[in-house]
Amino acid sequence: MCGLVLIFSACGSMNNTTKGGLIGAGGGALLGGIIGKVAGNTAVGAAIGTAVGTGAGVLIGKKMDKAKAAAAAAVQDATVEEVTDNNGLSAVKVTFDSGILFKTNKSDLSTEAKNSLVKFAGVLKQYPDIDVAIYGHTDNTGTDAINLPLSLARAKSVSSYLESCGVSNTKFKAVEGQGATQPVATNDTKEGRAQNRRVEVYMYASADMIKAAEAGTLN
Repeated sequence: MCGLVLIFSACGSMNNTTKGGLIGAGGGALLGGIIGKVAGNTAVGAAIGTAVGTGAGVLIGKKMDKAKAAAAAAVQDATVEEVTDNNGLSAVKVTFDSGILFKTNKSDLSTEAKNSLVKFAGVLKQYPDIDVAIYGHTDNTGTDAINLPLSLARAKSVSSYLESCGVSNTKFKAVEGQGATQPVATNDTKEGRAQNRRVEVYMYASADMIKAAEAGTLN
């Protein structure tokens, strides 16, 4: 396997296909953490129990490259980035700004948010073998007693609307609220708190996708 310093310095120019091959070659979650953002403290990744082979990692990486491009093209008011799941496999993270999705202390979707989610639902329906996890977050204003249920309500608003757009509820493997426990910016400024009030959607390989990749039939 290549040295870790070489992999780290070259990661910026790799796509998910190349990364998938490296991960499949034996780097696992450790390598995944080096060459792409790990999905954080979230339970993202199908339970498979065994390491994924090199060829399967390449195929999954290629498929996730396509899913990422489709999501970025469809949803203009969200951040779409590559991450790695708990298996060290390529995954996609879509972060919706709650300033667009919700009014302060509310979980009702705006018309603009619904329009974005209709487009995103179209992407999810293109990839039936991709699993989805949805996590709501808040800033640190208020107490856990307020923030935890509010963040869960926001996550559920997104999953429910996607389902109403034709996305199968079997795709949603997790719909959870994290409250204020996972900030991505400082809570000391208005701008930072706005960034922390967000919904994150993870797209990752299902067990069926992994099986197809291992069999060489994933396309």
